[in-house]
Amino acid sequence: MNKERIILGFDPGTNISGYGIISVSGNTPKLIALGIIDLRKIKDPYLKLQTIFKRTLGLIDEFHPDELAIEAPFYGKNVQSMLKLGRAQGVAMAAALYRSVPIFEYAPRKIKMAITGQGGASKEQVAGMLQSLLHVKSFPKQQDATDGLAAAMCHFYQGNAAKQQKGSNSWKDFINKNPDRVG
Repeated sequence: MNKERIILGFDPGTNISGYGIISVSGNTPKLIALGIIDLRKIKDPYLKLQTIFKRTLGLIDEFHPDELAIEAPFYGKNVQSMLKLGRAQGVAMAAALYRSVPIFEYAPRKIKMAITGQGGASKEQVAGMLQSLLHVKSFPKQQDATDGLAAAMCHFYQGNAAKQQKGSNSWKDFINKNPDRVG
């Protein structure tokens, strides 16, 4: 008998962060929650980070996920955007580490590939496939929520590969496993 596990998927953003939470029993995923953290009315960038941290911690405390699957910031030409996204991702990761939730990071193309079979799939294609896979009639308008859900589903599909590459349980563990990411 397989133990049920809960996966929190997170798509970090500085205006809107999305999340999706699934429970997995055996090989069957089930949608538990889906939503966004709307930061558009918050002007102070540090208060945005605080809000992401607090809301992520709140989700962890409410749903008790066994793992956090988070989308890695996409490396583009705009360094400032990358820095802001990295900060948003970092505070969500800090919330998970604070509650000893293992973290698994996935590139956007890998997430799209896991859901649709195409690394260049559109957000609409990903949302449509998730609807079909999870037998859900409709999703919220904000696709950031389905992006977070896609991260959770990608982690579910990784199965044993993700278990072999275990996430971090503490800052010390994270630093030991990722010396190239600490400067």
